[in-house]
Amino acid sequence: MARDAIAFVTALGLGQVDLLGFSIGSFVAQEIALRRPALVRRLVLASAAPQGAAGMHGWATREAQYDAVCAWGIPDHSALERLSAIEMPVFVANGDSDPMILPRYSYLLAGLIPQAWLKIYPDSAHGFLFQHHAEFAADVTEFLD
Repeated sequence: MARDAIAFVTALGLGQVDLLGFSIGSFVAQEIALRRPALVRRLVLASAAPQGAAGMHGWATREAQYDAVCAWGIPDHSALERLSAIEMPVFVANGDSDPMILPRYSYLLAGLIPQAWLKIYPDSAHGFLFQHHAEFAADVTEFLD
């Protein structure tokens, strides 16, 4: 999917983009940032986890989503180390009660990326960006400026 998204952005003739990935889309966004760092000016990762983080195999959802998350969550120290190559500013955000992508993965992700800024939204779950839409939009706007 990352290759397809890169091809799409390239076909549009965009030299650099600000990129937001939510949930499984955050996995794709991380890959884009790693494969084509010059394409991404700033990166927003919402309800995100790093590839290689152990413990993501218990996701209860549709089969294709489950397979994608299980493949992403196969414990792999070298996959975690790759994240230190993301040099652009990154905003990592999650809800404090997200049962799908646990907040601990957001802390791990932000800790592995050199220029990451982390925010955990209170009293919210996987859809924190809808529950706190005005605050999240303001935070993203501030981050992108």
